[in-house]
Amino acid sequence: MGNSTGSTVDDLQAVEMHLWYKKFMTECPSGQLTLHEFKQFFGLRGLDPEANAYIEQMFRTFDMNKDGYIDFMEYVAALSLVMRGKMEHKLRWYFRLYDVDGNGCIDRHELLNIIKAIRAINGSDAQELSAEEFTNRVFDKIDVNGDGELSLEEFVEGARSDDEFMEVMVKSLDLTHIVAMIHNRRHSI
Repeated sequence: MGNSTGSTVDDLQAVEMHLWYKKFMTECPSGQLTLHEFKQFFGLRGLDPEANAYIEQMFRTFDMNKDGYIDFMEYVAALSLVMRGKMEHKLRWYFRLYDVDGNGCIDRHELLNIIKAIRAINGSDAQELSAEEFTNRVFDKIDVNGDGELSLEEFVEGARSDDEFMEVMVKSLDLTHIVAMIHNRRHSI
């Protein structure tokens, strides 16, 4: 009896996976998404330099094997993490995304550029705090040892304790429009 629910969930996941595959192969018939196609896929064109750099970093983070392409398995892994992953895993992924130079810490400049990029992409320039003020507030709150860099531990603990910072991170990778496109195609088939 317990298996009937399991198979229903499995069936639903299989249908969803098939829809993701169809979307991916429709948008990228070669099966390998380039940076240019990635930007088109997510509707991200004509961005300012900071937003563009952020999207390029996102692409590199999705490209797990570092071959310069995102294949279907990398695409599914990223979507699955963003949409269904445990918060701990998401926070670790966000950390890798924000640690642009890959040195294991996020400095003020990296975070400031990410905040500016997120605001440019989401069209939310009219914020209560400027990007600089927000970055300073984040560092004041979560840079526990005061060294001017956020370690993975500081980042994870800080994000968990600071709702505003957590909200910014969630918005930084909002894929609801992709899910909506997949959902709309499912109903139009």
